[in-house]
Amino acid sequence: MDKEEIMKNAMDDFREVQRYMILAKEENAPKLYTELKEKYMYVKALLNSLGVNITELDKIKE
Repeated sequence: MDKEEIMKNAMDDFREVQRYMILAKEENAPKLYTELKEKYMYVKALLNSLGVNITELDKIKE
């Protein structure tokens, strides 16, 4: 797997986990939100290490 493929997969994961975090917060599901936040932090760190500026894409802002 090359860097571009890793980056694309991480971007897709980042978008998806943010969407689920927003839904979990709206539905008052704190345990689910906490689990999703762990994945969010992992993917965010991965994207940062790949040099991706996610400032504009980050809807969670935590």
